[in-house]
Amino acid sequence: MQPVVQLGPETLTREDVLAVAREDVTVQVTEAAREAVTTARAHIERLADAETPTYGVSTGFGALAVRHIPPDRRAALQQSLVRSHAAGAGPEVEREVVRALVLLRLKTLASGHTGVRLDTVEAMSAMLNAGITPVVHEYGSLGCSGDLAPLSAAALALTGEGFVRDRSDALVPAAQALADAGIKPVRLAEKEGLALINGTDGMLGMLVLALHDLRYLLDVADLTAAMSVEALLGTDRVFAADLHALRPHPGQGRSAARMVELLRDSEIMASHRGPDCTRVQDAYSLRCSPQVHGAARDTVAYAETVADRELAAAIDNPVVLADGRVESNGNFHGAPIAYVLDFLAIPVADVASIAERRTDRMLDLNRSHGLPPFLAHDPGVDSGHMIAQYTQAAIVSELKRLAVPASVDSIPSSAMQEDHVSMGWSAARKLRKSVDGLRTVLAVELLTAARALDLRAPLKPAPATAAVVAKLRESVPGPGPDRHLAPEIAAAEDLIRTGAL
Repeated sequence: MQPVVQLGPETLTREDVLAVAREDVTVQVTEAAREAVTTARAHIERLADAETPTYGVSTGFGALAVRHIPPDRRAALQQSLVRSHAAGAGPEVEREVVRALVLLRLKTLASGHTGVRLDTVEAMSAMLNAGITPVVHEYGSLGCSGDLAPLSAAALALTGEGFVRDRSDALVPAAQALADAGIKPVRLAEKEGLALINGTDGMLGMLVLALHDLRYLLDVADLTAAMSVEALLGTDRVFAADLHALRPHPGQGRSAARMVELLRDSEIMASHRGPDCTRVQDAYSLRCSPQVHGAARDTVAYAETVADRELAAAIDNPVVLADGRVESNGNFHGAPIAYVLDFLAIPVADVASIAERRTDRMLDLNRSHGLPPFLAHDPGVDSGHMIAQYTQAAIVSELKRLAVPASVDSIPSSAMQEDHVSMGWSAARKLRKSVDGLRTVLAVELLTAARALDLRAPLKPAPATAAVVAKLRESVPGPGPDRHLAPEIAAAEDLIRTGAL
């Protein structure tokens, strides 16, 4: 049976967001949501008919909130809001991000706290299920008053204006895509334009996607670290559970336990455990891998608590409360999400940095304990993995720059009405680049450690690490004369990206 993500009073899960954003799972508005939406809309229509102005219903917006708008101009007001705010620029944002953004906005619309009409909710749900992806641009959100320009691009498509990508990824006018899907463009009524664009859905969607990817990449980091420790004739005694129990961070304990299991029954490890081994301590990049990876795991766990709280939220301004009041608020400020997006970029850079240091040790004749220089087939003629490490170093340097927080900045806007903003969208965009960079750095360590383990023959690696080397060898040959390395790095990245390790 085709899975369905239900949209109602219940909280969406991170798994729901991933299913819709990446797997095109269908969404369905529940009966409870329909009732809540209908009830809230009745409150808005009552206020629209009242003589007393209500912000967002019968007034202008932002710095123009003091102007009372007559009834015959309110539909134009809402459409003008969406048109003018769809002012993004730069490259198109990725499809999965836009689908997450639309889903999360739809979740809030279905909460019964925004005052939109049921027809609008159903049209947005139909657009998502039809695989219609509004064109959203890289720049335009300051992360306060919501992700205004990105959400406005999505809202504009719902009204039949602007451009979208259809299910086949063709760029087509929104009106054409909606017509082809049998969806009637929405003609916005009071409050609806504001409700469609006043959320933190873009930055939250990118946080959820990044958290999923980082969970797996930290598992990969444990794996590549274990392979490097093994290839460098390091010790696994420092990963013992009783040692890590002395510093009971859960992430650290998990990474150490994983490395113990990955190195279990390794002939290479056993070969230097006897009295002939004179090495007292391994370098920090080997010995302290669980501490670094574990701290990153715990940072991800904290960010997940923030994401889960946000998934339980209904972000809009003003909001419709259960008793019918419509109240202004500041819940659209992206600070809670922006901070963790920035926070995550720090451990991403550090996990990549320690992986690059392990890789460099395997290439250095003076520190690799018997491996050939740069793991070259014929050192001097061949360069081996010398420049692959350069690529790692370049990415790590970039990751350090990306770890500089966006959320400490603020640029006032809207004639000083919006005088402090979160820059959460910017934090999310750079985190996506950071995640991609970490994946590449780990791919290079994977390639290098696998080559080093092959060069330890006839000693055999642990069954777990040997299985990874064998999987890599399905697409990347073993040691030999220099080859074009870029495709091999890409192949290792693909193994990681597809979850094949």
